[in-house]
Amino acid sequence: MTITAARTGLVAVVTIDRPERRNALDTEACAALAAALGAVAEDGARAVVLHGSGGHFCAGADLSTVPSPDFLDSLRRLLDTIVALPVPVIAAVEGVAFGAGLQLAVACDLRVAAPDSRFGVPAARLGLVMDHASVQRVALLAGHGPARAMLLAAEEIDGAAAVRLGLAQRAGGLDDARAWAGQIATLAPLTVAAHKLALNRLELSPADADVDDARRRAWASADLAEGVAAFADRRPPHFEGR
Repeated sequence: MTITAARTGLVAVVTIDRPERRNALDTEACAALAAALGAVAEDGARAVVLHGSGGHFCAGADLSTVPSPDFLDSLRRLLDTIVALPVPVIAAVEGVAFGAGLQLAVACDLRVAAPDSRFGVPAARLGLVMDHASVQRVALLAGHGPARAMLLAAEEIDGAAAVRLGLAQRAGGLDDARAWAGQIATLAPLTVAAHKLALNRLELSPADADVDDARRRAWASADLAEGVAAFADRRPPHFEGR
């Protein structure tokens, strides 16, 4: 089972369970995670904790299967599902939250980060490009300076820095995230849902067609194929900008 879900009272914990891949996402995992999140909200959970098994949150896209024609659409639907849920979703980040894993974390409403966890966007080392909405979220949460270092220079920040910057709201692990979710679940659900909707509407500008075109060109490029091949071969990539 790639995704598991368990509910205790008003709190549901949804787990990405691919420890052998450091919980990297492929098309199937994205679809299963979106379905699990929707199901626990429909079942009456008032707060959801999302985390990864085996000591890592999510290492990003599974490069053994990505790029595939359906992966981008499946990831987009997953992120949209998290944002659209009427209940808060807390990311409990341990280990790495890289690439698509960072996209998952910033799509959540709140983040609890272990001090030694790591947040990063290694896309420039691989030829990948994050979607416009995720770029905006990283910049709004971490600040434009740190976001530029993460996106343009592929720099990482640890959990302690994430809390200091505001990318994560609390330091801790799964138990801390679960306890916080329990507190939130006792609050007025219609108020929380309305505030979440209002915050989401403030957060994102409409998608930019030029940005989307640039992203899709990168995902269809020879550089991406080179980046994935170099990753598999454990060698430095040689990018040519085509």
